Amino acid sequence: MQKQIFLQYIYSRKVVLPNVECGIILKSINRNIMLTVHQLLQGKPQNNVWAMHPDQTVIEALELMAEKNIGAVMVMNGSDLVGIFSERDYARRGILQGRKAKTTTLSDVMTAGVFTIKATQNIQDCMEMMSSKRIRHLPVSMDGKIVGILSISDIVTAIIKEQEGRIQSLEQYITGY
Repeated sequence: MQKQIFLQYIYSRKVVLPNVECGIILKSINRNIMLTVHQLLQGKPQNNVWAMHPDQTVIEALELMAEKNIGAVMVMNGSDLVGIFSERDYARRGILQGRKAKTTTLSDVMTAGVFTIKATQNIQDCMEMMSSKRIRHLPVSMDGKIVGILSISDIVTAIIKEQEGRIQSLEQYITGY
């Protein structure tokens, strides 16, 4: 029953606990649990930087994406990120415009002006950027270099795990264990 009241307060913010401001507790829990982008990349089963040159063809990119089971590939000229190519780009700028995958270069269909996130930022920052920019893949930079990429699926999975951790912390706070 005590647990229900506390959780009701968390969700409605109408129940007040004596001598405790729940917002402070939640901020403390959030601070302790909020993953950085770097931590999230380290926890990924595979964190490879799959990249192709802008002069390579769409078919080469699609073959790599199929082989590696990924939804996007970074387009890089040396160490410079010049774009990103995703399944969505292929559908909208390739197929729908009648372009041939074997002869179209990535520079013709990629998304240029790619948004990136720094490894020191947290997953909340990723979620906000992905939502506001309406993107599904977010390259990660550290010290000016691309060190990985996060997908919306990576972020959702991390948030679910983070919420499970919050619930466990709150349960421990309520029960004293």
